[in-house]
Amino acid sequence: MNRRPTLLAALSLTAAAALTLSACGSDDSPSETDKIAGADTGDKPSASPSPSRSTAAGRPEITLPPDAKNVFEDQETGDATKDAVLADAALSVNSIDEAIFEGSTGTEALKFYNTGKALSSSITYVQQYIDGNDTWVGETRYFDHKVTLRGDDKAYVTYCSDESKSYIKNKKTGKVDRDPATKDSYVLYHTALTRNGAGVWQTNDIASERGAEECQP
Repeated sequence: MNRRPTLLAALSLTAAAALTLSACGSDDSPSETDKIAGADTGDKPSASPSPSRSTAAGRPEITLPPDAKNVFEDQETGDATKDAVLADAALSVNSIDEAIFEGSTGTEALKFYNTGKALSSSITYVQQYIDGNDTWVGETRYFDHKVTLRGDDKAYVTYCSDESKSYIKNKKTGKVDRDPATKDSYVLYHTALTRNGAGVWQTNDIASERGAEECQP
């Protein structure tokens, strides 16, 4: 079983098209209709967000348990702005997982790195884990990041995730579901971010496609 709940893995084609078109040639945010939210192979070395960035300037510290790890590739583009976007996009992902492990939709980091529809979708997503008394263990890899900047305060990021080595764990029984990986273990994400007054790139919109061909090994 993949660790992402099925509800959040579905993709609205309208949402994906809106995000793609916005990234390619518009200064407007993605359409506010028909969006469903979620959250490897390659020769590049794995990298994680800088701990100094996650705790600097009043940023909340994010802590994941030792048996659960998110690995982020392609985090250094050579462009300082794009690198900042990618770092905060990674912290958005970590903030959602931290909320899952904390068993709370009210964590500081969740609201710090997510806003708008992305925040409301993330709260719904985390609540599914809480209601199921579940967490996850293992490693999830995020790769093939692509960043498009729009002006000084808007950005769009697409990326893939590999969930083939992460598994649902029931908190009550301790049972870990280690079903083998399938095509659906790979997910394509389209995200939109805005930079707030404090310089934080907050994720404000997200759509995902489980089993996307672009992300298959």
